[in-house]
Amino acid sequence: MSTVILLLVTGLGLGALYFLVASGLSLIYGLMGVLNFAHGSFLTLGAFLGWEAARRLGADSWWSFLLSLVVGAAAGAAVAAVTELALIRPLYLRHIEQVLVTVGLSLATVALFDGIWGTDAVYIGGPAWFKDTTDVLGAKVPNDRFVAIVCAGLVLAGLVVFLRRTRYGLIIRAGVENRAMVTALGIDVRKAFTLVFAIGGAAAGLGGVLASHYFGYVSPLLGGSLLIFAFIVTVIGGLGSLTGAAIASVGVAVLQQFANFYFGIGDFVVVLALAVVLLVRPRGLLGAAA
Repeated sequence: MSTVILLLVTGLGLGALYFLVASGLSLIYGLMGVLNFAHGSFLTLGAFLGWEAARRLGADSWWSFLLSLVVGAAAGAAVAAVTELALIRPLYLRHIEQVLVTVGLSLATVALFDGIWGTDAVYIGGPAWFKDTTDVLGAKVPNDRFVAIVCAGLVLAGLVVFLRRTRYGLIIRAGVENRAMVTALGIDVRKAFTLVFAIGGAAAGLGGVLASHYFGYVSPLLGGSLLIFAFIVTVIGGLGSLTGAAIASVGVAVLQQFANFYFGIGDFVVVLALAVVLLVRPRGLLGAAA
């Protein structure tokens, strides 16, 4: 029983990371129809800069961890906004060029990170509490899993409030449903585009910092490895659906943990689940009908 509990909670922690990356992907595609393959770069940059900020303040303190979260989110938001303004905005409705540009940016940033921080993984520390475990029904669960779950829950709640209670949130929701109608009403959706990119980048940067603590290291390839599963989550949940991304993140991560532990084929099972969803329900769990 303790093994099942440990796999469940660990899966929830991994699902939290998937959601932080997939939420930005889902919002960006839902409003703008852009598949951003450079999204993992925002995560990696946030992780590296968060680590740099934390180690200067003292990597084993809570203040340094909180600073790393702020720095990671801010870095992700800033780079994402610049990416949208400089590279994506001139290419709206040119989907092939968008894919080529974002793929090229992701490859270029990996090389840039290699040049700055080296190709080897950088192992990081954190508050002493992270190294301890909490007993949950007999299972010894690493405490950093709980931090990831709480942060993802706060991000989800914040996004829901933003989308439902603010003017820009209403514009974004309307744009996801019918971008042409919003434009016809005289609303400049370009600002909403930049804002969505920044929000997605902030979530990815935050996820990068949390992922570095979850895995215990940060490397130039960290974002790319998580981006693969974030895309799978986004497709399974339904492109453009934030709720679908949250549900799919938990389902995919828990399934992956159990399949890895018992059979050693977690990644294969996740890809198989993606194939089944695409065959049975191509629009995903909560995606809008075509």
